[in-house]
Amino acid sequence: MIEWFTVAQVGVAAAAGLLCVVLGLVGRRPGDVSVGALALVELLLLAQIVVAIVAPLAGNPPTGDLLEFWTYLVSAALLPAAGIVWAFVDRSRWSVVVMGVLALAVAVMVYRMHVIWTIQGA
Repeated sequence: MIEWFTVAQVGVAAAAGLLCVVLGLVGRRPGDVSVGALALVELLLLAQIVVAIVAPLAGNPPTGDLLEFWTYLVSAALLPAAGIVWAFVDRSRWSVVVMGVLALAVAVMVYRMHVIWTIQGA
């Protein structure tokens, strides 16, 4: 994984999560801001999938378990999509809070993916 890209992903996911939680708790329903924030998190995860495919070919192999890394990555990529679907089905303020919690979970998962890729010994 690329360190600056990981930091950017964690920062964007955490900011989107906090934004959505605050918007939901003040009573806002799903809208362009909340769904757009989660869509940005999803876009960055899709870019991370490409990076994870190209990085070993460019001489940056993972030091940890590759299966565990891909399990985290695929699961993390499914969470924002599920949150956006939830927001379209349940148009309440609580769906925005759920989107925020999902984005915060993605931030933690991306950090864990970075640990698996770079820090763990074989």
